[in-house]
Amino acid sequence: MKKIIATAAAPAAIGPYSQAVELNGTLFVSGQLPVNPLDGSMPEGIEAQTRQSLDNIFAILKEAGLGADDVAKTCVLLQDIKDFGAMNAIYAEYFPGTKPARVCYQVAALPKGALVEIDAIAGK
Repeated sequence: MKKIIATAAAPAAIGPYSQAVELNGTLFVSGQLPVNPLDGSMPEGIEAQTRQSLDNIFAILKEAGLGADDVAKTCVLLQDIKDFGAMNAIYAEYFPGTKPARVCYQVAALPKGALVEIDAIAGK
């Protein structure tokens, strides 16, 4: 059975999609831009933006009763692949235990001019 997961601790969707969907024990978290859910602002710099995107993901995970060790895979979209090392350093702080599988791409552009967007798949 499909269940929609939503929390005010992460930014609302900016389009016709859900923050996350749980289906048969697997949680699919939509791409999270580095948007502060309190005021809609976006921090400057890849480190701060990576941190905000991951904070948003972790807020959604928490709402679903999950945490870092439940994340099986992430996808990181970067506006500039030169930010890979800086993003990686912050990313590693959020996954100190078992690391999820991951892909990382440079893309032509991201919504709202973001430098990074991250999605996740997690399971119970």
